[in-house]
Amino acid sequence: MIKIFKLFIKNADDVSNPKVRSAYGKVASVIGILANVLLFSIKLLAGLLSGSVAVMADALNNLTDASSNVISFIGFRLSIRPADKEHPYGHGRYEYLATFIVCIIILLIGFELLKSGVEKIITPTAIEFSTVTVVILIISIIIKIFLSLFNKSGAKLINSDTLRATEKDSFNDAIATSVVLVSLIITHFTNLSLDGYMTVAVAVFILFSGVGLIRETLSSLLGKPPEKEKVEYIKNKLLSYDGVLGIHDLIVHDYGVGRCFASVHLEMPAEADVLESHEQIDKIEKLFLEEDGLDIVIHFDPVSTTNPLAVEMRKFLHDNVKSVDETLSVHDVRIVEGKIRNIVIFDCVLPYSSNLTEKELKQKLDDLVKSSYPSFDTVITIDRNFV
Repeated sequence: MIKIFKLFIKNADDVSNPKVRSAYGKVASVIGILANVLLFSIKLLAGLLSGSVAVMADALNNLTDASSNVISFIGFRLSIRPADKEHPYGHGRYEYLATFIVCIIILLIGFELLKSGVEKIITPTAIEFSTVTVVILIISIIIKIFLSLFNKSGAKLINSDTLRATEKDSFNDAIATSVVLVSLIITHFTNLSLDGYMTVAVAVFILFSGVGLIRETLSSLLGKPPEKEKVEYIKNKLLSYDGVLGIHDLIVHDYGVGRCFASVHLEMPAEADVLESHEQIDKIEKLFLEEDGLDIVIHFDPVSTTNPLAVEMRKFLHDNVKSVDETLSVHDVRIVEGKIRNIVIFDCVLPYSSNLTEKELKQKLDDLVKSSYPSFDTVITIDRNFV
């Protein structure tokens, strides 16, 4: 399937290039438009020959699919527009919007098919069995399976939600047409009027599929967390640099595929030369941009490595915080020593999966510290995890 893309795309292997990536989407969209217009024409003919509402509804489905491909084409084209004054982060989310519109169209198709099926059940009409109709439907199934595999290969290569939605839509169409074909054959040999019932079944299938795609697309638009693999890669790369003791508060902002920005806090020795630490941070930011295309902003958190009490307290909290909740982690541990009482200041990350409230967590952490360090008071800030 990839060879088809390479026939039309220059430098097809450079998928990290936004223009090449857009070219993949546009090629897939144009092939989809041509195939769906062809299918609409031949299925409409088959529907008129057989008198089947299901076949004609399936033909309308293909015409709508062609419209979806046009929207996808526009989305890919707009997504590569450069950043401007009104959109300093670029226009990458146009692709997500195009995907969302395609999903809405899939739902509309499902509702129209459901309406047609119910009408056909209430007022059934005779269906003319035709060998030509059967052949046309078989050809349609083959073309839709090809389009599904074609879009799947493109989606995997350029990591495109739009092509994934189109792939699933094509697969749904192949199933829908198969059901229509089976309906025609059964009706011909048994005289059972299944046309309306089969149409309703197909409609329900498409609606469920459309709802799933809508939820997935809305997650991208609303701001879903980055992939676990990407987060682990960023963390491991940051920890590989000299002087980095730990990281926290990693946030990844997605403005479209290939347009990511990030911010993170790095824990580095407080005793190190400030200028050297600053140079190291600049170097890390530059390497991420050059090697990964990730524009990352790093905040420097100094951590004492020579104060024995501070080192001891940091180790104690890291080793024991999971006794409160397995999902917890702490950072920014600092000590303020007094003549009578000491204060330990730290942040604790509370995952959304935890059942603890912030008030309950602070109390448990305070009890944890005082159980081993009764002369310490606590100042605790509760964080949330954005990745």
